[in-house]
Amino acid sequence: MVTATDPDALFDSWFAEARAAEPNDPDAMSLATATADGAPSVRMVLMKGHDKRGFVFYTNSLSRKGDELAANPRAALLFHWKSLRRQVRIEGPVAPVSDEEADAYFASRSRESQLGAWASDQSRPLASRTLFEARYEMTVLDHEGRDVPRPPHWKGYRVRPERFEFWTDRPHRLHERRLFVRDGEGGGEGWRESLLYP
Repeated sequence: MVTATDPDALFDSWFAEARAAEPNDPDAMSLATATADGAPSVRMVLMKGHDKRGFVFYTNSLSRKGDELAANPRAALLFHWKSLRRQVRIEGPVAPVSDEEADAYFASRSRESQLGAWASDQSRPLASRTLFEARYEMTVLDHEGRDVPRPPHWKGYRVRPERFEFWTDRPHRLHERRLFVRDGEGGGEGWRESLLYP
């Protein structure tokens, strides 16, 4: 039973329904970051973990989002499950996961994805697709016959929610919006729940 004041449990309940109902990538989430002076950018990433500590994703730390998180370590997430007519918005500070956690997840990826993490200068200008494919093939040869270690620039990040908003579609745009705000100073563990006008 999900309590009214536990947004983590409510998210888990909704996510379980999305995994059963959503035809593609129920773990896909929009990730919004911003530069130090507040210029925003947004892209889709995959959630690779969720618990009371927050929401985890992995990326190249030298990418645009990596640069922005280094300069401004806060983010917003959005899950949109169209088949369920629901969305969840999440906001909070971001911190890297431990090297051990990143190593464990990297080891679980396909070898091709591991090699791609070495071959790609994510978000940097690329002269041609042929150049990238040649770099990938060179990376395959360089790692032939051995395990592919995690690149030092490939990291995991955890968004620790300070706000959750659970949105449910209702007829005539009379939607339901439930807001949870983390209670207390210094990152307390309790939550305050309220409603928002649609």
